[in-house]
Amino acid sequence: MVALTVTAVGLAAGCSGDDSPSPTKTVGGGVPTADKSAPPQPDGPTVWPLTGVETDTVADRPALAVKIENSTDARPQYGLERADTVWEEVVEGGITRFLAVFQSKTPSRIEPIRSVRPMDAAVVAPLHGLFAFSGGQKPFVNAASRVSQVISMDGGSPGFHRDANRPAPHNVFADTKDFFSQADKSKTTAPPPEQFRFARSLAQSTAVTSGKAAKKATIHMSAAYVPGWTYDAGKKVYLRDERGVPSKSAEGVRLSGANVVVLRVKIVNTKYKDPAGNPVPDTVLQGTGSATVLSGGKAVTGTWSKKSTGAVLRVTAGGKDVLLAPGETWVELVPTSTGSVALS
Repeated sequence: MVALTVTAVGLAAGCSGDDSPSPTKTVGGGVPTADKSAPPQPDGPTVWPLTGVETDTVADRPALAVKIENSTDARPQYGLERADTVWEEVVEGGITRFLAVFQSKTPSRIEPIRSVRPMDAAVVAPLHGLFAFSGGQKPFVNAASRVSQVISMDGGSPGFHRDANRPAPHNVFADTKDFFSQADKSKTTAPPPEQFRFARSLAQSTAVTSGKAAKKATIHMSAAYVPGWTYDAGKKVYLRDERGVPSKSAEGVRLSGANVVVLRVKIVNTKYKDPAGNPVPDTVLQGTGSATVLSGGKAVTGTWSKKSTGAVLRVTAGGKDVLLAPGETWVELVPTSTGSVALS
């Protein structure tokens, strides 16, 4: 699979941040006049900050990150097909979980919502937004609370419900609008700052202009979790599967992404354990590592870097920022020691 990157950022009370780019700007047009008192006119179209997709107006709401389960008992999930960005992480026992980020769309149902993990703070911090999860060990909850506005079921936040048709703990669901309504403007940035750099079009993305053909990516996250991505030239997206079985949402929509960003990361065990006695791993999402970005049936290799928890993650190739294709992005955090990525 491919590795890749992005950048995030912004500032909000209660959130740490550095190297933060300003939010994605909006629409364009207009030649600057000689009137020096007039504000400068933006030179590009209005786009959603987390997807780079053109729009008439960007909604004045922060980013909402939600922790979503990916065990076999959790599938099919609700809401993943409407996320702007989805991060896949390895957790205890070699299973993976998703951290889905919403801003341009507000699905009425996301399910199943699960608990926070140690690596989540580094993903959500640059967003300066909301982070919803069902619960978690106190050190992980505290770390998330320091860099985002936390919405926690175990913490008594409203908006969480139980699905009577699914067994616990795989049945917590919510309407994103109930979470967005809890946003505290003193703690969040709305709209969120840009996280990835986007080209104006697929044809201008770095993978398409500088990469090599990559119609398929097979990613070994762990021995049991091997997601695959196959490029659909008609739809211009990569389609996801789980060991060859097409991945679909609970509403029957095939999970896909305009971009697949693969980041090779170091995994270390923390001193904490889950209820079954397995050590809880942490993804070291700081420093630098190799990255692969897939867009438009091609892949480009480069480097990811992140200076601190609150800093935007940056992906570069040949000394320049990698530009993604406009659209949804899936980020695969692949362990350097036990994971692998195969492109064809």
